[in-house]
Amino acid sequence: MSPDRTRLAWLPQWLRHYQRAWLGGDVSAGLIVAVLVIPQSLAYTLLAGLPPEMGLYASILPVIAYALVGSSMTLAVGPVAIAALMTASALQPLAIAGTTEYVQLAMGLALISGLMFMAFGALRLGWLAYFLSQPVVSGFVSGSALVIALGQLRHVLGVSAPSSSTWAMVEGLWRALPQSNPTTLALGGGSMLVLVLARRYLAAALRRLGLGTTTADLLARMAPIATVAASTVLVAAGHWDVARQVAVVGSVPAGLPALAWVWPDARAWSQLWLPALLITLVAFVGSVSVAQSFALQRQQRIAPNRELWGLGAANVVAAFSGAYPVHGGLSRSVINFAAGAQTPLASIITAGFMALIVFFFAHLFYYLPLAVLAASIIVAVASLVDVETLKASWVYDKADAFSLLATAGGVVVLGVEAGILMGVALSLGVLVWRSSHPHMAVVGRMPGTEHYRNVERYAVQTVPGLIALRVDESLFFANATAIEERIEALVQADPKVRRVLLVCSAVNQIDATALGMLTGLEQSLAARGVQLDLAEIKGPVMDRLKNTTLGQRLHGRLFRSAHDAFLAFENQTDSGGRT
Repeated sequence: MSPDRTRLAWLPQWLRHYQRAWLGGDVSAGLIVAVLVIPQSLAYTLLAGLPPEMGLYASILPVIAYALVGSSMTLAVGPVAIAALMTASALQPLAIAGTTEYVQLAMGLALISGLMFMAFGALRLGWLAYFLSQPVVSGFVSGSALVIALGQLRHVLGVSAPSSSTWAMVEGLWRALPQSNPTTLALGGGSMLVLVLARRYLAAALRRLGLGTTTADLLARMAPIATVAASTVLVAAGHWDVARQVAVVGSVPAGLPALAWVWPDARAWSQLWLPALLITLVAFVGSVSVAQSFALQRQQRIAPNRELWGLGAANVVAAFSGAYPVHGGLSRSVINFAAGAQTPLASIITAGFMALIVFFFAHLFYYLPLAVLAASIIVAVASLVDVETLKASWVYDKADAFSLLATAGGVVVLGVEAGILMGVALSLGVLVWRSSHPHMAVVGRMPGTEHYRNVERYAVQTVPGLIALRVDESLFFANATAIEERIEALVQADPKVRRVLLVCSAVNQIDATALGMLTGLEQSLAARGVQLDLAEIKGPVMDRLKNTTLGQRLHGRLFRSAHDAFLAFENQTDSGGRT
């Protein structure tokens, strides 16, 4: 390796091999994303119950940390609605929103989540991205979107409402409805209408005016920033914060975030580790899904274990720079990708531009009405309610549909942590139930072939005295009894049976319980003059089986294929041998 390459080895690969042709796309994407995510950063921080500047801080140093460590070229990291909701859900029982203690707990939550990301990365647990099933993730996101939207209605109405539970929130909003602030409602409702119309129709209208697809889409995404700017000017010009009691963001401290050492005490660790774990899992699944979708469009690849390190670095840096948990955001990444980002340099440029805004223009956010931020949150999360997945799951597999509904319902009724734990528990329960009730089929030979199929589905040939049973599942403690009972029922139903063939083409593992069941069954059948054979055993299963008592008793009766077993039985019968 040359001396120059040695000196640059610490740099990320994309930076070592950076091409000048990428610079234009990265610069434009970085600036566009920075402008468009300002209201989003403020809005999600409002959702988390934190001071507004923390949302801006979360879009600076954590973004740079991910860009230098992560593996995705276009994933945009920062404040995200789901992470903000989970942060609020975790912290509201522990401290009063907006207080110093609340802020410190939020930073501690980011630190614990970041350390968990890094620990999972060190252990190469990238497969955790597949731990949560799609219905559970969809149900969690849909339920969270409903809770988020409901929680923001009080800002749109300009009233106070409790947030201890969904029912308390609904009841509080209903009682406070007559006291709604007309100006606040007009600002929030009007902004919501403008954003919905812009999302649905503005891009198409701009294309009809002759603009290109990319330009029209980007201009349509400018609707939130235009709405924020217009409403801020209105409130400032009329001093509506005083004259009409319109709630505004208020003072946002100017200057870059101060780096500070944050380390939760033992009590905080005990209170925050479970919410941090759930945030880590949900953030990882969401971030990897978004990153993978964009990587595939450019024939690129992401490394899940690198993503763990990248997200871990982002959250640890967030903790020490006055921010709260962050992860990859879909809307940010869509804008980044569409604006032409080629490498993580675009995110670094976004962070630099955000730093300039915080340093020089923080005072401009003073008159930004909370109702408009709440309206932008409601419109943004409305698209997260995943009705299509529910429809598809209901048609294809109702158990998955119930997992989705249970997770969403649990989030709405019981809270974020309880909802996702309920969804995971239900998914695992469904998995165990399915495994404990495996599909089993008596098979026979397709005429003129060496293929064996279910006797109930195909016209197949069988051999008198032989029952061939295919089990389409690994053999383990949960289904061992069901398999034994099925074999015993088949033997008892046909007194002429002299041989039972267990076809193991779908068996990837035989655990100790199932091994004990097969050993006892083989001995029991032998005492009744019935022989148990096995066929199509996979190599790893055979390696463990051959040194057991069962493997030794079955010596010479472990067949390579079902066809070999059938031929052996037919030949033995034709030669007049004992069957």
